[in-house]
Amino acid sequence: MTERLRWDREGLGWPNREASRFVEAAGLNWHVQEMGKGPLLLLVHGTGATTHSWAAILPLLSAHFRVVAMDLPGHGFTDKPAARRLSMPGMAKDLAALLDALELKPQMVVGHSAGAAILMRMCLDGLAHPKLLVSLNGALLPLSGMAGQFFSPMAKAMARSTLSAHFFSWSATRDRRSVTRLIDGTGSKLPRQDIEWYEMLARNPGHVWAAINMMANWELGPLERDMTRLETPLVLIAAGEDRSISPETAFRVKEKIPAAEVEYVTGLGHLAHEEDPQAMAELFLRLARSHGIAA
Repeated sequence: MTERLRWDREGLGWPNREASRFVEAAGLNWHVQEMGKGPLLLLVHGTGATTHSWAAILPLLSAHFRVVAMDLPGHGFTDKPAARRLSMPGMAKDLAALLDALELKPQMVVGHSAGAAILMRMCLDGLAHPKLLVSLNGALLPLSGMAGQFFSPMAKAMARSTLSAHFFSWSATRDRRSVTRLIDGTGSKLPRQDIEWYEMLARNPGHVWAAINMMANWELGPLERDMTRLETPLVLIAAGEDRSISPETAFRVKEKIPAAEVEYVTGLGHLAHEEDPQAMAELFLRLARSHGIAA
């Protein structure tokens, strides 16, 4: 059994703790944060992150939106599901169940990295009907070349062993620089406090287990095939310094979805919303206004 994060322990100093609550949906107890009034904006983090990823940008957006964010299944303080449910369709269905339980119909949805793929899957499957889908450095296409041949089999092999999560967490505890190196590898430069949140998550076997199994169950081929029939307006934000998801991905997606818009951002990496929350908040607001969502 992998140890989970505890709200009465690790959660005591959690960012925007006053905006947090817990909600039952799809057989899971979800950690949800909500702030502000106005058009409903849903934020979905990527693999291995939590609501802490939106810590600085959430208060900025709350001046213009009713903003809702959550820890995805198995991540952070949300219950872990069966491993098979950590697939893209499984997480899309579970997130849709959470929105139903909260009686929420977002007008604008923003997904970072794998979060963008979950939201696109929801739109394609009729599980969400926003006026605008924003992909922030979205992981929307299969990895190509050697990375694609190596990454998925490795993740599946790690997921088969319950020891993998414990080993990774032990390594993160033993070598504190390991998490910093991982973040530097994304092309982003974060303040020390933000890195410490990722270090805490990396030291928790339960959170790491969810991230490993999410990667092991991730199949982007069907999404690539289906995205051509996406009817939801789509904006693809591509950060020029992103070393996790090549900015070229956004332009490749636009070739498949000609109506999509591409916003190219310079000087920021994969975690652009954490590096410069003010700039990203202003960009989200501009997009909402241009699509008739925010006044």
